[in-house]
Amino acid sequence: MEIFRVRQAGLSQPAGGGRRVRATLVALLAGSLLFTAACSDSKSPSWQGGGNGSGSNGAAGTAESATPSPEPTLSTVAVTSPLAAATGVEAWSDVKFTSEDPENTTVKVTDSKGTEVKGTVDKDAKVWHPAESMDWGSKYTVTVSTPAVDGKNNQTSSDFTVMKKPANLVRVTSFLGDGNVVGVGMPLIIKFGRSIPEKYRATVEKNMVVTATPAQEGTWGWISPTEVHFRPKVYWKANSKIDYKVQLKGVKLGDGWYGKSDLSVNLKTGRSLIMTVSNKTKKMTVTQDGKVVKTLPVSLGKASTPSSSGTMVVIEKKEHTVFDTTDTDPTGGYKTNIDFAQRITWSGQFIHAAPWSEGQQGKRNVSHGCVNVSEAMGAWLFSRTMMGDVITVSGTEEKLKNGNGWTDWNMSYSAFKQLSALS
Repeated sequence: MEIFRVRQAGLSQPAGGGRRVRATLVALLAGSLLFTAACSDSKSPSWQGGGNGSGSNGAAGTAESATPSPEPTLSTVAVTSPLAAATGVEAWSDVKFTSEDPENTTVKVTDSKGTEVKGTVDKDAKVWHPAESMDWGSKYTVTVSTPAVDGKNNQTSSDFTVMKKPANLVRVTSFLGDGNVVGVGMPLIIKFGRSIPEKYRATVEKNMVVTATPAQEGTWGWISPTEVHFRPKVYWKANSKIDYKVQLKGVKLGDGWYGKSDLSVNLKTGRSLIMTVSNKTKKMTVTQDGKVVKTLPVSLGKASTPSSSGTMVVIEKKEHTVFDTTDTDPTGGYKTNIDFAQRITWSGQFIHAAPWSEGQQGKRNVSHGCVNVSEAMGAWLFSRTMMGDVITVSGTEEKLKNGNGWTDWNMSYSAFKQLSALS
């Protein structure tokens, strides 16, 4: 039987090799046992150094119970700025924190009465930004926390005190007020009580937010160190709602000066009214909401006192006024009663009724730089215009100088945008 099995396995042996065959068979059987043990999934407890003979469940259970489950750990949080118990902190200071789990970290800032201060959290930068200035000399508490683990709270708190009201405060004013209705060319105008150094102007712009409905692209531009304007890329859309907030209370404005207050303004634009004046035709075309509603004859400035060519807006309106140039020109000056005057430059150019030049209107220029219209057309135009309406004059001997009036539209949007500290 042994020899038969060996031959079936393909082993040929010479005569008289039975002993060697048996030895080989023993070796093969031993190797088979070793191979079986090596390829086993070690389910038998005897191969695990003994056991209770419960098979795979007993072995696996013993291995799992030998390694305890790790306990969940709390994320570490801390306030890094302002420092704990810090004093003299600026009223618009950010709060910086550390966290191993910033996505689930909560930051809360409260005043001495427990009222929460409005703000936003940049979880990537791990910074809380205030949405409003904090009060002079007041104490605030910062609480930073992440979700509790196994009933254990994970949070830290820190206090700081805002600086006392500084002696050097810059007054901030808006030319426009709540409820104003203005023309589609009206710039938003903010003025400062002292010059703002260039390196602080970007910070000022970041704290002045304009919201228009419907939404419209626009930019701030510095007209001077004490005045900044906002204009949209194209004229405001008719009947827009415009809200703007200037949040400069406590903002550092250079040389130890800080913004005095915040302000907000809500206003609207009216219908779109555009006046276009051609020196070539000596006519004004009035377009309202995209439709021509009137064409009227005009007389512009004579060669010695030309009208300015460029785009301007109505700055102010006076139904009756007096033009008096005798202070600046004692010999050639004049003093005249004027009806329906609408200022368009600081240098003294107006749209106004001029009954004395009605015979020249539409034919030749005889004014001192103003846009002369008839008494009847002066009254008609005056009844329909508002501050911020646009007038463009073309073809005269003199170009409008930027700054001679609200000349924000007398340059391209890209050029105006270069006046922004954020450009």
